[in-house]
Amino acid sequence: MTIRRLPDSLVGRIAAGEVIERPGAAVKELVENAIDARARRIDVTVTGGGRTGIVVVDDGIGMTPEELRLAVERHATSKLASDDLLNIETLGFRGEALPSIGAVSRLSLTSRPLAAESAWTLSVEGGATGRAEPAAHPPGTRIEVRDLFYATPARLKFLKTARTEFGHAVDAVKRLALAHPEIAFSVGDGSRGVVRTAAHQEDLFAARLDRLGEIVGRDFVENAVPVRAERDGVALSGYAGLPTLNRGNALMNFLFVNGRPVRDKLFGAAVRAAYQDFLARDRHPIVALFLELSARDVDVNVHPTKAEVRFRDSGLVRGLIVSALKHALAEAGHRASTTVGQAALGTARIRFGTPRDRPFMAPDAHHIPRHGTGFEQSAAAFQSPLETGADTAFAPSAPPGAAEPAEEGGSQRDYPLGAARGQVHETYILSQTGDGIVIVDQHAAHERLVYERIKKDLSNAGVARQMLLLPEVVELPDDDVALLGSRAEEISELGLSVDPFGSDAVVVRETPAVLGEVNAASLVRDLVDGLRDLDDTLALRECLADVCSTMACHGSVRAGRRLSVEEMNALLREMETTPHSGQCNHGRPTYIELKLSDIERLFGRR
Repeated sequence: MTIRRLPDSLVGRIAAGEVIERPGAAVKELVENAIDARARRIDVTVTGGGRTGIVVVDDGIGMTPEELRLAVERHATSKLASDDLLNIETLGFRGEALPSIGAVSRLSLTSRPLAAESAWTLSVEGGATGRAEPAAHPPGTRIEVRDLFYATPARLKFLKTARTEFGHAVDAVKRLALAHPEIAFSVGDGSRGVVRTAAHQEDLFAARLDRLGEIVGRDFVENAVPVRAERDGVALSGYAGLPTLNRGNALMNFLFVNGRPVRDKLFGAAVRAAYQDFLARDRHPIVALFLELSARDVDVNVHPTKAEVRFRDSGLVRGLIVSALKHALAEAGHRASTTVGQAALGTARIRFGTPRDRPFMAPDAHHIPRHGTGFEQSAAAFQSPLETGADTAFAPSAPPGAAEPAEEGGSQRDYPLGAARGQVHETYILSQTGDGIVIVDQHAAHERLVYERIKKDLSNAGVARQMLLLPEVVELPDDDVALLGSRAEEISELGLSVDPFGSDAVVVRETPAVLGEVNAASLVRDLVDGLRDLDDTLALRECLADVCSTMACHGSVRAGRRLSVEEMNALLREMETTPHSGQCNHGRPTYIELKLSDIERLFGRR
């Protein structure tokens, strides 16, 4: 077969296949063009999932008739001030978007420069360009795409449903809207608006938070911590959600590099590393980070759709993201997301309804006092389960009849997590705050506290040990004994002394002092299970979260243990001074806070 030059029409379709993979990609390219044209308002309409029509209208600088003709030619662009491809400061620069779209659709461009008296329009159909003609249009540009991929019918077979494709287009606009809060955006399908944001002109950092509230939701705004860091000319800013506000996928991880939304593997790995102490492996946080660095230190020309970038110093960027996120989460202290309490209230409303929702119910005959039983006897029968010594799930704060220390209780309520008032089912601590109540999972909370102590000891002088009075022999399979033996020195650094005891057992001589009284056999078996899930090439210090989490679980207060008021208050006070105590090591909340006003609504008082 001889070598031949492909016709221009076929070359355009091949380029379109690389750049315009689906209608959402076309929307992204057109909106980026509008942003580069310094638009302050961009309206997008997508019909038929983008196959029927796409319309993008902006109020940017517009184009002259000559520029219209150049805009639909391949490799023609206004976005490169020079021929230096290492200094890209705009969103789109390849010069292929409009000609690629025109090669596979019916494309029309109508534009009017700000100072021009009239507008001009130009049509492209299947790669064939028409003549520019006068038109009526306000300053700015309108681009209309009809019958996308009509010239390449095979591509239509690979598109999803109209609803799915519309969702991809909306997502593309949302990401660009997050990067540019100074621009107003709207997205609709011709009959209804899906996205509508206002232009925010305040401080950029505050404007980004307002835009995040419009796109991501108010829950994120209420439960996000600010992120700011700078190192060696690379600036990072944005917001990170509290670990208890998480999702089952990473779609809510947003990274913007010099105003360009990107999907980068390095970013995903950095976010996972920063949150590994707080989230289970199958949960993902909500994060929006904005990275600013010299255009020469990042290559945006490594992917046809400009969705990926390559950093000159990827180690610097990754380290900056990890350290900045960890610092921001530490600053959050013991906070847990407000959505936890809202979910609890929602469950209560669904299960019980409100008084006005419930029909009137006659008293149950089984609960009507017998004849001859007066009010006093009924009250006594009602109170009897709470008498001292009764087998009840509620542990009173003080014995009946004892005077409650009002002053001490009042001062305790001034703390963020309030004063302990009781223990429910010997698992949950009930605390009273100045304006509500707090319910604490005692095991999850103490597990986090123990975990943070182990980490602190490791970073300082090492984990303090306690020698067992009688060394404990733990029987294990041969391969488990060999696994522990290969990691014995590293395990010893964590305060646990484990030595082989024959071929099918190990002997435990020391355990971390912070764990207190611990079941050594159970701890060793769980530790073996954790080690099997880890990469053999990684040191245990690099897998700190997995190993220490296992140890902390064994050293924490178990559910079912009755605590005194002093122990409960001590646990609350330590939570308030310990970073990340609002969630356990798996990302679950350690406490739920309910405001008094919310409780009153449940009972119809509001």
